[in-house]
Parts: sequence; structure tokens; C-alpha cells
Amino acid sequence: MKKRWLTLAALVAATAVGAFLPSAASATDPLTLDSGYVTDEADVLSASQEDAVEARLQTLSDNSTSDLFVVLVDDFTSPSDNVAWADTVAESNNLGSEQYLLAVAVDGRSYYISAAPDGPLSDSKLDDVEEKIQGLAAQEDWEGMIVLAADEIQGDGGAGALRATIVVVGVIALGLIVWLIIALVRRARRNAEIRRRGAMPETPDPDDPFSTLTDEQVQTQAGIALVQADDAITSSREELGFAVAQFGDAATSEFSGALEVAKAKMSEAFELKQKLDDEIEDTVHDRRAWHIRIIRLCDEIDDVLDENTEAFDALRKLEQNAPQELERVRGERAALTPLLASGGPALAALSATYDASALSTVVDNPAQAQERAALADRSIEAAQQAITAGRSGEAAFAIRTAEQSVAQAAQLIDAVTALGAELAGIESQAQALVAELQADIAAAQQLPDAGGTLATVSATTAQQLQRAQADLSGTSRSPRRVLEALTVANMQIDAAIAQGTQAVERARRTEQLLEQTLTQAGSEIRAARQYIETRRGTVGSTARTRLSQADAILTQALSLRSSDPEAALTDAGRALELARQAAASAQADVEAMSPSRYESGWSTGGGSIFGGTSGGSGLGGDILGGIIGGLLSGGGGGRSSRSSGWRSSGGGGFRSSGFGGGGGSRSSGRSGRSGGRRF
Repeated sequence: MKKRWLTLAALVAATAVGAFLPSAASATDPLTLDSGYVTDEADVLSASQEDAVEARLQTLSDNSTSDLFVVLVDDFTSPSDNVAWADTVAESNNLGSEQYLLAVAVDGRSYYISAAPDGPLSDSKLDDVEEKIQGLAAQEDWEGMIVLAADEIQGDGGAGALRATIVVVGVIALGLIVWLIIALVRRARRNAEIRRRGAMPETPDPDDPFSTLTDEQVQTQAGIALVQADDAITSSREELGFAVAQFGDAATSEFSGALEVAKAKMSEAFELKQKLDDEIEDTVHDRRAWHIRIIRLCDEIDDVLDENTEAFDALRKLEQNAPQELERVRGERAALTPLLASGGPALAALSATYDASALSTVVDNPAQAQERAALADRSIEAAQQAITAGRSGEAAFAIRTAEQSVAQAAQLIDAVTALGAELAGIESQAQALVAELQADIAAAQQLPDAGGTLATVSATTAQQLQRAQADLSGTSRSPRRVLEALTVANMQIDAAIAQGTQAVERARRTEQLLEQTLTQAGSEIRAARQYIETRRGTVGSTARTRLSQADAILTQALSLRSSDPEAALTDAGRALELARQAAASAQADVEAMSPSRYESGWSTGGGSIFGGTSGGSGLGGDILGGIIGGLLSGGGGGRSSRSSGWRSSGGGGFRSSGFGGGGGSRSSGRSGRSGGRRF
């Protein structure tokens, strides 16, 4: 036993001494290649030898489809593995798929040929080249080693290029002979291929990551990008609101400006999506260009939000004041309790009065609010446990989740009360419109009616009035539907009366109808927005696009209210229709993605991250509300790794964390073969 301990001590001592001794060889980190084909950091080639190998490598490039770059160093470090070192140098110098790198550690006695997985040479061929140059490497014949590697990669010293030239000339000659025969066939096939490819380029452009994607793939990515960019802005807006409340306007002015820039880009993207979805037929080239523009706009939104990431993260370090912040959130949660209690009775009162279709946007709001409150309770408990255990980062994450949950719960309950007030207001407008239509019927009877048009319209309007009065006096009322029917009747009788009245009177009635339409459009836009924002985890791009366009057109209608009431009325009607489409599309998205599928809980190991078992009721609403998605991608503390998204890979994915994310990392594009040799 004593001998064993003495041996171990000797080994440790030897290791320690070796660590402090100067290295015999100079270690070399991955470097930038010289302008030529050879980078001789080890200084083992003379000037004439370097000229000779440069000439040979240039010949290889001229007579084949491949390039060979060579780097000679003393030893490999950071990383020390020959494969990883060579691949790192190749990637950092942007070598392409047909460009190979022979990396040689002169003192380290190892080498490796780095290659892209889609290069023209197979792995077995590269292994064969490495094996053949091993003997020259062992003899330290660096010039011969490089020349032999070039010969093996080229294959036949240039004779193949000559044969290829002869074959090409022969093919051209043959093609000229048969060209007249096959011209029509080739043209027909080309046209068929053009129709199949749509606007996709025939030849991929290395500078255009979209050139390898079909029109359908570009369209799919644009839809994904639009949803995720909109969620990123929503998350960032919420983050900004919390920051303003805690730190004030002055400290957050920079973030406000960045968010406004992102929102402007988002508005442009939604306008393009609306153009793609409208009834006007677009060319395939326009559709492809607009989809690509949407993707790039969403990419720019991500960059704009990312530019403020570090400063915002510093501002939002909740863990530094976790106990005080937890008490603040507890107070907010306590204030929520009476509001939650009022949600159910408020909805029940509305249900006893109005038709279910009128309440479709808030019918599950009390239940959703209870789920958010339950999530807040679990998060507050998790935060307290984390603070007690000294896990400030976890505590900040839980506090942030509770903060968002309380805010969404309050918004859900407020939406019920707001809808009740709006429906009551619409009923009042409908009653006023009934009285106006009665007056219109009386006025129409006083006007000349040679063709009987006014009598027909008056009779139809009277029938509408009877139905409207019955609908407004009973239960299960639908004020919006009644107002819509009365509005149509009003438009019809107004059109008839306008034939016998002066332009001033017609303008007055148009303005009155405009106010009614503006009110209804504003009501439905607000209802649709509240529905989408509180369920944004499952609502797709179509509903968001319709809502954005409805809001923009309503704003335009308001701006034209005084100068051009008739144009404003047209815009208001269009905004109303788009708001209904947005609500219908959003509800369809939510129904298609039932929250029950997520009800198994968010587990880590044996239990939920916020406590409880896997059957917790809060996660479904959490995902519907978009809370977990925003937090995991950077909404709370910590930095997230930013993926390349659709910009280079052609795949999906968009970091939707808003201000909360971090930088990115570069994935390896080289082969990572297990080859290489020692000599």
C-alpha cells in the first residue's frame, strides 16, 4: 500500500512539473488563412517550395472542381483535436463544399483533411488520400506531401480535364445535330417545369437562402414568422409595461422607441399578408416576393428587439430584489380576488339576457381567469420556496410568471364587464334606430312614389322593425345582429328617400349611419383583440392579420369622418367585416388546438415546476395565453440562445422572447469525419 501511494505521488509531482515547464512546440489556436492556398505558420517551407506548392494547388483549382488549402502549424490547440481544429479553421474561413483544408501539426505529428459533407469527394476517398501522404509526412517532406495530396484529389494529373473537354466538345457537336429535332420537346418540358416550380429560381443563388425553397415552403415560413414576430412584440410590450411601472418613463424611453420601430415593421408585414389574402389575384412572383418580405420584416423585428436585450436584462434583474418584488405581486394577487368573484355572476347575468353568439368571445373568460389565478398562486409559492432556498434566478422566473398571470386574469374579467357595457350601448343605438326608421317610414309616405319603390322599401322596413322590436324585448337577445339588420334596413330606406331629398339631408343621414357603424366596428375590434391577446398561444396569423387590417381601416374611417363621410362609411363597414373575420378565425384556431391536450402539466423530473402534480389545471390556459412561450424564450431573467430561424437554414423557428433573449451560436457545417493520421 505504501508503495502504491509513493507511485501516485510521483506521478502527481511529475505532472505538476511538466505543467510548469515550457512547451517544446508552439501551440496554435485556429487562425485566419493567408491569401494564397498555403499558410505556413510553422515556417517549414522555403520560399521556392512554397511557390512550387502554390503553383500545384492553383493547377488543381484550374483543372478540377475542387480547391485544396493547406495550413502548417506547430501544434493544434483550442481545440487540440486535429479534426475539431481543422473543421474550426475551415468554418471560420468560410470554406465551401468544394474546398478542402489539409491541416498539419508539424511538432504535434498529426494531420487531417477537413471536408464539407456535400463535397465531391467521398469519405473513403479522403481516407485514402490521408493514408497515401502519411509516409511523406513521416519523412517531413512537406512539399511532397502537399503535391501528392493535390494529385490524389485531382485524380489523374490533368488528363481527366482534357478528356472532359473532348467529351464536352463531342456532346456540343451532337447537341447541334439533334437540336432541331428535340427543340419543341425541350421547350414543352421547360414550360412544364416552370409551371411546377412557380416563382422558385431554376438555379440556387448562394447569397439567397430562399432560392432553394419552393413557393409553398416560403409561404409556410412566412406564416410561422408572422405569428412568432407578433408574439415577440406582444411579449415585449408587456415587458415594457412592467418596466415602466417599476422604473418610470425616463429609464425605459429607449425601449419604447425600439418597440415602436418593431410595431411599424409588424404593421407592414400584416399589410402584405392582407394583400396576399384579399380577393385580388396576384402573380406567383409577387406572392413569393411578398412572403419573403414578410419573413425579412419579422427577422428585422427580432433584430430591433435584440438590440436592447442586454440593457433590458440589466434593468429587469428581479433576482436582486426578489423578496420585495414577491410582496408586490402578492398584493396584486390579493387585489385580484374580488374581481375574480365578480366574473362568474357578471357572465351569468349577460347569459340570461343575451344570445350565446353575442358572448362567444368571453364565454370562457371566468374559467380562464381562474386558471391564470391558480397559476399565479403556484408561481408565488414556488418563488417563496426558491427565495428560501437561495435560488434567486428561479424566484425571479416564478415572480415574473405570477405577474403576467395576474395581469391576464384581470384582463379576462374586465373583458366580460366591458362587453356587457358595449352590448347595452348597442341596444340603445338599436332602439334609437327603431325610432328613426319609424320616422323614415312616415317621411317616405309623404314623398312622391310614381314607381312604387318607396312603398316596397317602406313595407320591408316595417317588417324589419317588427322583428327588431321583438328581438330587443325578449331574452337571448343579440344586439349586434339586431343593429346589423336595422342598419341594412336603414341603408335601404335611406337610399330610397335620398332620391327625393336634398344632398344636405342625405349627408346628415350618412353621418348618422357612419357613427353607428363606427361604434359597432370599434366594439367588435376590441372584443376580437381581447380574445386574441388572451389566447395568443394558439391563434394563428390569419386572425391577427384581419384584426390589424380592421384596426387600420377603422383608423382611416375616423380620419375621413369629417371630410368624406361616405368614404368613411365604406371603410367602417369594411373594418366591421374584417373584425368579424378575425374573431371567427381566432375562435377556430382555439377550437382546433384544445387546451386539454396540455393539461398534463409542465413537469421537471417528478413534479410540476411550480409544484403540484402533472394534472394541474393552469398550464392549458398558460399556453393559450402565450405566457410559457414568452418566458421560456427570454421573457423573464436569463438569456436564451438565438437560433438561425428561417434566415439561413430554410427551416422554422423564431425567437419570440422580445427583449428577453440573447445572442446566437454557430453550428458546424463540416463533416466531422473520424479520419486524420499521426506520423
